[in-house]
Amino acid sequence: MNATEQSLLHAFSKKSSTVEDQEMPIRPLNASSAEKPEIDVAIGGLFDILKAEKSVVEKEPEAFRQAVGNILERRLFYNPSFDIYGGITGLLDYGPSGRLVELNVLSLWRKFFVNEEDMLEVGCSALTPEIVFNASGHVKKFTDLMVKDEVNGAFHRADHLVKGYCESRKKDVTISAEKAAELDNVLAVVEDLSAEELGAKIKEYGITAPHTKNPLSHPPRPFNLMFQTFFGPTGSSLGYLRPETAQGIFVNFMNYYNDNGRKLPLAVAQVGRVFRNEISPRQGPIRAREFLLAEIEHFVDPENKSHPKFPDVELLEFLMFPREEQEKSGQSAKKLCLGEAVAKGTVNSETLGYFIGRVYLFLVHLGIDKERLRFRQHKAKEMAHYAADCWDAEIECSYGWIECVGIADRSAYDLCAHSEKSGVSLVAEAKLAEPKEIEKLVITPVKKELGVAFKADQKNVVEALEAMNEQEAMELKATLESKGEAEFEVCTLGKNVTIKKNMVSISKKRTEVRKRFFTPSVIEPSFGIGRIMYCLYEHCFSTRPSKAGDEQLNVFRFSPLVAPFKCTVLPLVQNQQLEEAAKVISKQLKSDGIKHKIEITVTLKQIETISAYIFKKEQL
Repeated sequence: MNATEQSLLHAFSKKSSTVEDQEMPIRPLNASSAEKPEIDVAIGGLFDILKAEKSVVEKEPEAFRQAVGNILERRLFYNPSFDIYGGITGLLDYGPSGRLVELNVLSLWRKFFVNEEDMLEVGCSALTPEIVFNASGHVKKFTDLMVKDEVNGAFHRADHLVKGYCESRKKDVTISAEKAAELDNVLAVVEDLSAEELGAKIKEYGITAPHTKNPLSHPPRPFNLMFQTFFGPTGSSLGYLRPETAQGIFVNFMNYYNDNGRKLPLAVAQVGRVFRNEISPRQGPIRAREFLLAEIEHFVDPENKSHPKFPDVELLEFLMFPREEQEKSGQSAKKLCLGEAVAKGTVNSETLGYFIGRVYLFLVHLGIDKERLRFRQHKAKEMAHYAADCWDAEIECSYGWIECVGIADRSAYDLCAHSEKSGVSLVAEAKLAEPKEIEKLVITPVKKELGVAFKADQKNVVEALEAMNEQEAMELKATLESKGEAEFEVCTLGKNVTIKKNMVSISKKRTEVRKRFFTPSVIEPSFGIGRIMYCLYEHCFSTRPSKAGDEQLNVFRFSPLVAPFKCTVLPLVQNQQLEEAAKVISKQLKSDGIKHKIEITVTLKQIETISAYIFKKEQL
């Protein structure tokens, strides 16, 4: 237990003693059957004490957070971007130390996942045409609900206001058990409430704008979080900065599948910056408008989601919070065996379970406190409509439990959506144990006729025709037979074309097949690197007294794997010969790629302090 935790426990013990002391006058009153007004006065006094003491305790996490934030900014782990111009909320720059920690975290991530799991690492464009996010659903659904301060025009995220109100009210010791249960129920579903439901809660609770207490607009309205841009000088081609890296991998699936020898499972990894135009960014690196994601798209046969390496993690036990437990009042995460959770169906597959286990090992290896790390399953209303199962690795810090890694079974939604929108088949194949006879749809474009009619667009039309599903093909066939021609949408051209009967042959025939074709499912672990780093800073932060005992020194006890500097080279005596030796050692460390600092000129007091500290560490 570090010094900060000991300090908090000591403070809590003192507050508990104060409350017990305040209870003493009430007990004799109850025992002597005193009049109710007299008892009410005594209870009122107890409530006043409780409120005052609770206010002090609540400020302690804020003081801790402030201490961590101050040292992070002072030592240039990060600082507000464009600070000399007043800065922009939600934008941060990483200084030398912060950037080194980030690189070390990514290095360990690559070793842990990309190297050990034989993944393909790629880098896709951050600028994305609108059609891609139309297909994925981001244009319509990647939104948050916001309300406006009707006096100063500031915008606020509606669900955050309701959540903040409920959390604040729960801290009031005078509320009834029924009211506390109601607030718990709202907190459990607040992110899934519709605009009308959020608006009703804001009115019911009398919620006003933070800080100003001004009235808020009604009802909340959706705000798309993607940054919009345009390609070229005309502004006619709309695009967006990506809010996630995944879509670049999905649209390139066939390229990676072919590069992998047309074999599954196939895992593709990507590290890149993403952009989300948050309504009211706050909490420093926890909620930023530009941040780093490290994502893995693991493509697997939906009929076989077993994993050959699952036995490596099945005996792990750690804090898990299944959705059924969340729905019970007063429950919290409990240690469960991962293998049992998969066997019981709590986690829906071995592959999803394997990645949950690997994420746990990775975070603990970084230096995250395993007692402040839990895996929470999304509740039914919380899950995306296409997801088969989803778990969040949440890390506890001074802001509460923060989602830092999402591990989701996205089913085949993304590949199906892009295949349908683009007209390009995004499928894998598997050899059948025995050949079987099936009725197969045969689409044969007549390229000569299509070439005459569409010239340079012939290839796009052919691909669109060949990508039709059975229902679309048979409907086109019926129209061509009855009318001789039909309007046909070619997504890659962004327009309809006229197809005539002599341009395509559509039929069904029985044939023997030795392979089956299917759209793979996707298991996606998505790592918020900035959030992981901030929680790591808090978990590694502590204080210790100076040698003289007259001040508290701030200390980050990083694992050597992620520490920005691995060591410091300095002569313990100011001596020319030792200074030269220090330079030789520094040169050797550089050649070995070990990041360090070298201090040739140090004061006698610094030498004494360092010597004492080294001696102390050796004794330990």
